[in-house]
Amino acid sequence: MQRMRSKRIIRITVIAVLLLLILATAFVYVNDRAGGLSDWRMSKAMGMRGTIHIPIGKTPTEAIQKFRGNDDSLQIIHQEPVNGGMILFTHRTSQENNSNLQVEYARKILFGWKWVWGGGYSIGQSSQFTAALDYMSIPELDHISTPFPMVFGHILDPSIKRITIEIKVNGKPVVSEAKLVEVGPEQVIWFVFLSSSATIPYEIKGFNDKRELITHKKIEDPNDSGSLILGD
Repeated sequence: MQRMRSKRIIRITVIAVLLLLILATAFVYVNDRAGGLSDWRMSKAMGMRGTIHIPIGKTPTEAIQKFRGNDDSLQIIHQEPVNGGMILFTHRTSQENNSNLQVEYARKILFGWKWVWGGGYSIGQSSQFTAALDYMSIPELDHISTPFPMVFGHILDPSIKRITIEIKVNGKPVVSEAKLVEVGPEQVIWFVFLSSSATIPYEIKGFNDKRELITHKKIEDPNDSGSLILGD
C-alpha cells in the first residue's frame, strides 16, 4: 500500500513538473515570437502606436538579415560576443564614397536569435579635409536590456593606434579603452562599451604609436555622430 502511494506521488510530481515546463515554454514563445510581448515592449520604448514584428533567426546573422529585409548591400564585417547575445558590425557596400558603419544587437533566446536594437551612420568624404576617425554614440535604451551605451567607428588614418573615451564621475576623469579590430585590408573599426551610469559629455581621444594625443573631441549628444581631424 505504501509503495503504491509513493508511486502515485512520484507520478503526480512528474506530471506537475512537465506541466510547468510546458507552461514556461509556452510563455517564452508568446513573449519572443514575432509580434509577441517582447516586441510590444520594444514598440512602447520606441514610441510606436502599433507593435513591431521582429522575426526569429537560427543565428545572429540570420536574425539581422531577416529584420533588415535580406538587404544584399548589407555586409557583416565583425561579430562581438556580449552578455546575453551578439553585437554585429555591418556596412553597406552600395555606399562606396561614404564612410558607413552600423551595429546591430541580437539577443539569444530559447528558440534562436532575435534583433533587439542598433544604429549606424554614413558620412560623405570631403575634399576639404581628411578625417582621422569617425564615430557614433548609441545611448542606453530605457526598459530594454542591451549592452549600450556604446561608442564606435572607423579608424581612417593609420597614425591612430589607440582610442579612449573619457567621462567624469564626481569631477574625476574615468577612462575607457576602445577595442581596435582589423576587419579588412587597411580597414580598422573601434568600439567601447560604457557603463550604464556613464553620462554626457564624453570625450573621444586618439593617440599615435608614441601615445601622443593627436586628436580629440567632446560629445555633447548621446546620439551624436561625426568625424575627428588630426590636430583638433
